[in-house]
Amino acid sequence: MSLEAIQKVAEAEQAARERRAGAAEEAKRIVVGAERAGRQLVQDQRARAEQEAKSMLAEAEAQAEKKAEQTLADNAAQCEALKQAARRNLDKAAAFIVGRVGNS
Repeated sequence: MSLEAIQKVAEAEQAARERRAGAAEEAKRIVVGAERAGRQLVQDQRARAEQEAKSMLAEAEAQAEKKAEQTLADNAAQCEALKQAARRNLDKAAAFIVGRVGNS
């Protein structure tokens, strides 16, 4: 093999090594970038999920408060109806008691 051919082979091998090294560096940069993007995506999704959970919790609390207020209002109305019924029957009850005491 001539010196010129050996030199060309050596240059080709050197160029191949440089391309492999460059490709390896590029692959490392791609991996680092992908890992960084993946971590950011996970962090963004976690923050979004936390915000959604807070929103759902706030909505549930608001619905529970509304239901509690409605229940209290319903119970207050029932109590008032019972009081009015008791007041209407108070005169009858007093007359009944007076009649029973008077007949004894």
